[in-house]
Amino acid sequence: MDRDASKDGGKCQALPLSAQLDRHRRQIRLVARSGRAPRVDRRRPGRSEAVGNRPEERVRRPHGARGGRSEGEVIAWVLRRLRGETGYSLIEMIVVMAIMSIVFAGITTAFVSASKAQDEQDRRFRAQLNTRLALDKIRKDIHCATDVTPFATNSLTIKLPAGCGGDTSWCTVAVSGFTNRYALYRQSGATCGSTGVKYADYLTTANVFPAFAHASGCGCLASLQLDFPVSLKGSTIGQYELTDTVYLRNSTRI
Repeated sequence: MDRDASKDGGKCQALPLSAQLDRHRRQIRLVARSGRAPRVDRRRPGRSEAVGNRPEERVRRPHGARGGRSEGEVIAWVLRRLRGETGYSLIEMIVVMAIMSIVFAGITTAFVSASKAQDEQDRRFRAQLNTRLALDKIRKDIHCATDVTPFATNSLTIKLPAGCGGDTSWCTVAVSGFTNRYALYRQSGATCGSTGVKYADYLTTANVFPAFAHASGCGCLASLQLDFPVSLKGSTIGQYELTDTVYLRNSTRI
């Protein structure tokens, strides 16, 4: 019979012998595990304890604390500023008006520049279109003509048969108040002036009929050269030019 069993009065052991000893072969005790300590509240200030004759230490701010009197005061001040209805001060109003004046001045300048550019583009387009129409009109007159007399580089009379409407004159007239600006007129009869119908404007030269040729011995038809330079600025800058040589189909071949 086991000696240890005789000491226990013959009762069975709860654990084998190896489970009752630690690694140093000493007897171990089985105790119940205690519950976990409650979580510490970091926001709750600690209690003040009596320190006796020693000086009291400063209370340390809890680690990770948020908020506080100073933060609350700042938030309240910001909210009061946002809810305030006192309006602007005189200095603030002057500063705002100055900034708005600068901004509106820039916007106005941009709009004025765009408006001027658009107006100049429209006038240039109309001048070029009218010049093309004038060239087409005088080309039709020359095709029906039998002769050009009298002839000058700035004025001429086209001899037309009765079926084409009779003689027609074309001439250029200087526009008063401008330099290098001429208008092209058409008038029935042997004379021409500003009383006729204006077909083109902004011509930079008065000599729009450079040459008239009716050579003999070649059997050629008479021809008239046309040169219509157009520019709103009265110079070669941005100039639009139309040139052509038109033959008189009813002229005689000599």
